[in-house]
Amino acid sequence: MIDVNDLRKGVIFELDNNLYRVLEYSHHKPGRGNAVIRIKARNMRTGSTIEKTFQSGDRVQDIRLDHHMVQYLYNDGDTYYFMDTETFEQPGVSKSILGDNADFLKEGLEAKLTFYNGSPLDIELPTSVDLKVIQAETAVRGDTATGVTKRVTVETGAQIEVPSFVNEGDTIRVDTRTKEYVTRV
Repeated sequence: MIDVNDLRKGVIFELDNNLYRVLEYSHHKPGRGNAVIRIKARNMRTGSTIEKTFQSGDRVQDIRLDHHMVQYLYNDGDTYYFMDTETFEQPGVSKSILGDNADFLKEGLEAKLTFYNGSPLDIELPTSVDLKVIQAETAVRGDTATGVTKRVTVETGAQIEVPSFVNEGDTIRVDTRTKEYVTRV
């Protein structure tokens, strides 16, 4: 059990037989009485978010998570396969667990896979990945004064907004947290 005062952004805990990741945390101490801790948390299995208020001194169940470095291999529809870099096991992860991160998976990419009770729970990608542009709209000549952007499709199928000077065949770096263009490589 952990005290609710120890809940911070990113902490995973168990409540009512569900796993939650803290998205927002605020600690409020009124003039008298106990402090109030308000959190916004995401259910790790369903993806729904809740807002919960705790009194100072309340406790929640902490959990033990296992982290493994994995390398992306391939997918067959809704299941994505990775290889554990230490044990060479190949766990399959459903697209619902990956969410938007599936847009940045390319063969050979290394990531950190989180397991709970032997089943995959979450994945953490590197902060940026380099992807090749396979389709780009043509830029309109003279449209440079306002920092015009255009939409391109990268090798994984994701669509990214980039500056107008990026062309088909270029390699770009994309931030996996914000899904934004960083630079041309």
